[in-house]
Amino acid sequence: MCGIVGFVGTQQAAPILLDGLSRLEYRGYDSAGVAVRDGENAAEVVKAKGRLSNLVEMTDGGKALKGNCGIAHTRWATHGEPSRVNAHPHVSGNCTGSGSGTVESNVVGVHNGIIENYAELRENLEKHGYVFYSQTDTEVVIKLVDYYYKKHNLGPIDAIAKAMVRVRGSYALELMFKDYPNEIWVARKDSPMIIGLADGETYVASDVPAILKYTRNVYYIGNLEMARIRAGEVNFYDLNGEEISKETTEIKWDAEAAEKGGFEHFMMKEIHEQPKAVADTLNSVFKDGKISLDEVGLSDNEIKSFDSIYMIACGSAWHVGMAMQYVFEDIADIPVRVELASEFRYRKMPLNKNALAIVISQSGETADTLAALRLAKEKGMKTLAIVNVVGSSIAREADNIFYTLAGPEISVATTKAYSAQLIAGYCLAVQFAKVRGCISDEQYNNYISELQTIPEKIKKILEDKERIQWFAAKYASAQDIFFIGRGIDYAICLEGSLKLKEISYIHSEAYAAGELKHGTISLVEENMLVIGVLTQDELYEKTVSNMLECKSRGAYLMGLAPYGKYETETTCDFVTYVPKIDEHFAASLAVVPLQLLGYYVSVAKGLDVDKPRNLAKSVTVE
Repeated sequence: MCGIVGFVGTQQAAPILLDGLSRLEYRGYDSAGVAVRDGENAAEVVKAKGRLSNLVEMTDGGKALKGNCGIAHTRWATHGEPSRVNAHPHVSGNCTGSGSGTVESNVVGVHNGIIENYAELRENLEKHGYVFYSQTDTEVVIKLVDYYYKKHNLGPIDAIAKAMVRVRGSYALELMFKDYPNEIWVARKDSPMIIGLADGETYVASDVPAILKYTRNVYYIGNLEMARIRAGEVNFYDLNGEEISKETTEIKWDAEAAEKGGFEHFMMKEIHEQPKAVADTLNSVFKDGKISLDEVGLSDNEIKSFDSIYMIACGSAWHVGMAMQYVFEDIADIPVRVELASEFRYRKMPLNKNALAIVISQSGETADTLAALRLAKEKGMKTLAIVNVVGSSIAREADNIFYTLAGPEISVATTKAYSAQLIAGYCLAVQFAKVRGCISDEQYNNYISELQTIPEKIKKILEDKERIQWFAAKYASAQDIFFIGRGIDYAICLEGSLKLKEISYIHSEAYAAGELKHGTISLVEENMLVIGVLTQDELYEKTVSNMLECKSRGAYLMGLAPYGKYETETTCDFVTYVPKIDEHFAASLAVVPLQLLGYYVSVAKGLDVDKPRNLAKSVTVE
């Protein structure tokens, strides 16, 4: 949530800052702002409510702001309503009005995260004469830094460190001090931040796409660390003010990977990139026709030692865990519990130290998942992370890492990252089954052969997307939609329903089909769309029976079935087919038509597909 950009160099800063913010719009925001310094002159602050285009227009694309050192921010409201005065940057002085213009304050800053004890800090600062102009927690932390800076006549590092000790919560903090021209100071706890270097210039961002155009060599600032940033130079410090050394990481994505590439929306581009994401992730662990977990770091002895698995994630990643549960339990004969990270971290429950905790996150920065990972480690559990972003917090802190190779995913609604996570889960399940002696060599080879067919089968589904487009236009005005299925099909329904609701704003729910009679069927009305997922042979007839119960109450039925199940057309009003595959891996194919359905419904309604309201790509706060 929110986006941070910073720049120090020889070029004019504002155009670079605005360009960086434009590449972070997918994170979700309601206002934007920028602060630029020209040498020793005071910072110039400009803020705007609404879309980034408003800020671009106010600053003539950044040309109106002179100076080669600056910070910028897109805000997603937490404390205080979306408004120009609550927008970042914030200042340490007593500002009036919108908070824009030339500011003589000691400190100007932006912040991602949530300061949990901001009310207590604000009250204490008011006793020391500070006056607050906004309702944000960010203004509080900026003024707290200023307080220590002035009270103890400290330099930035000591002032920031003292503020970090007082603050409870999460933050990625980016500051400019009046007495230190051409420098930016940053600090981090539990919110992502990267620093890049190129050609004697330095860039700061909360996510890779903001600076990918300029550099692929980045530093990941660690938890409870600070940094001093100058043109082409970065110095890192711990909480004691001691300088620490770091190595750069090379981002493998190229700049074109974060562009639309001729597609109207990032989401459609990323749907079409799924065959490559799946193939690349498979190839990362396939060696000589077998699965190798050497890079993941799990040995055969460790795999044999686990007596259960916890799958811990949020949102679509949790749906991946739901699908993986069925696969692991069926072929590897190991109990699996799927946990919402936001619940897992707060539940008082006994945890099995002989279990493996698998945490799943595209960004590797999801706040609840990161906290759940730390809890699992604290309780002595072995941890394995399935993440997409190299060097992310979860990747750095987990005992073992399975990197998905989906590349940058810009659209808020995940597609290719979800598919890559599924593949990672399949590979783990198949290898667990083999090592634990649950499957024969023949079964093992068959599973590997089936996995290798998935990329081409996804391509085949995409070749027939016009039928889904036609159907989506027909139901774009729907008010309520149900998705029903059993077993793995239920897990597929969960993701299909989420895809639809998050970008089309249609109320949709996924139900285990056998639960319809326990209350839900009372909601079925004339012409309500009910989508049945029918990829599991043993459960096919039971789910069809549940669909017919809905039809008898006036529902319009859509079926999603493998090729060959043509009898589905005698039950359903509309059927879309996917290629046949081993039923354990059906989610990889069946999800694609549902992704397309959500996309085309959103387009038919004229909505912003890539940036749905109230949502952010990476949920880095609770």
